[in-house]
Amino acid sequence: MPDPTAVDAALLRDWPLPELGSDKEERGRLVVVAGSRETPGAGLLSAEGAFRVGAGKIQLATARSGAPALAVTAPELMVTGLAEDDGGSLHPDEADGLVDCAGGSTVLLGPGFTDPDASDALVRRVLPRLAGTVVLDALATAYVTDNHEEVASLDATVVLTVNPDELAHCLGVPGDEVQDDLAAHTSRLAARTRAVVVCGGPVKVVAHRDEVWCVEAGNPGLGTAGSGDVQAGIVAGLLARGAEPAQAAVWGAWLHATAGDRLAQRVGPVGYLARELPGELPGLLAELGGG
Repeated sequence: MPDPTAVDAALLRDWPLPELGSDKEERGRLVVVAGSRETPGAGLLSAEGAFRVGAGKIQLATARSGAPALAVTAPELMVTGLAEDDGGSLHPDEADGLVDCAGGSTVLLGPGFTDPDASDALVRRVLPRLAGTVVLDALATAYVTDNHEEVASLDATVVLTVNPDELAHCLGVPGDEVQDDLAAHTSRLAARTRAVVVCGGPVKVVAHRDEVWCVEAGNPGLGTAGSGDVQAGIVAGLLARGAEPAQAAVWGAWLHATAGDRLAQRVGPVGYLARELPGELPGLLAELGGG
């Protein structure tokens, strides 16, 4: 494994994002499949992260019980309510409709999923039928654990956004082993699945093919409910507006971490909320010439 490349503002300025289109169609369409009866706001956090980095149109497909409230809360979204299973998770029988909905859009699967088995059942019926770029976040990566070769052979381009525990589960190794060498294990999963892998933690690591990047920005305040949903939305939003997968992952990891640092400067390192992170993103993009 090569030594990781440190990510900073200078590196990102030398790796500029694609120019924004002049209207919402040119800025890309994103479909976010997220949430459950118990976590209706997860998709909203992801969607706002995506909007704030330039995505043009976002459709949120979520549990039917929470869809009306979300549609009113975020009028910028197209919200589609999906059937729920007995536990309140998105029902796997919605797979056909989700595939039709995805079309050629960027797709984000997983924020707010709460049941690993239900997540696996839905993802395995949707993912192999997609052909664009797909971000699998959090419990949606449960599908990856026993399907490394299948992920590697998909028509879709896959980005995985995981935390260290989810990375360990995907690799079938103990969590403390992953923590001992986060970069090596992130690189290992990327190699096995041919995906871009973003692993959060005190240091974020991004791996793709034979390249590894590390983001040392961030602070303990990012370890709060919903923070990962925002990061996944940032990565997916950058993909929707035309960034290449590795670029979207690297930029997304840095933007998420640095947004947390900006909030920590004002309110302290602990106590800010995940829903406050997206508001920092336009200013950061402007500083980097990516807005």
